[in-house]
Amino acid sequence: MSTRSEKIAEALRETAAEFLAREAGRESMITVTNVAVSEDARRGIVFITVLPEAHEEAALAFANRNRGELVAVFRKHVKGVHLPYLEYRIDKGEKNRQRLDELSN
Repeated sequence: MSTRSEKIAEALRETAAEFLAREAGRESMITVTNVAVSEDARRGIVFITVLPEAHEEAALAFANRNRGELVAVFRKHVKGVHLPYLEYRIDKGEKNRQRLDELSN
């Protein structure tokens, strides 16, 4: 990943975390764990975890339903970057890591 893509990814991670903290309901806690941005900055994926896990589908649906708002907020914070496609995904790697931690304790 280029330095430009890394900077865009970090800015997107911060913006998404702030946006979800502000806009998501209080029924669950949504955490941004990772962000991937394509080299041309035309695609972005925000990886999240949700607690409790029972609210995972609802939180993911909420996040994807409001991704246009996040893109608008992102454009205000990061000038000169047009991110036309954004999606949220559940971070399966983080879930697996947490499960391994539980098993080892």
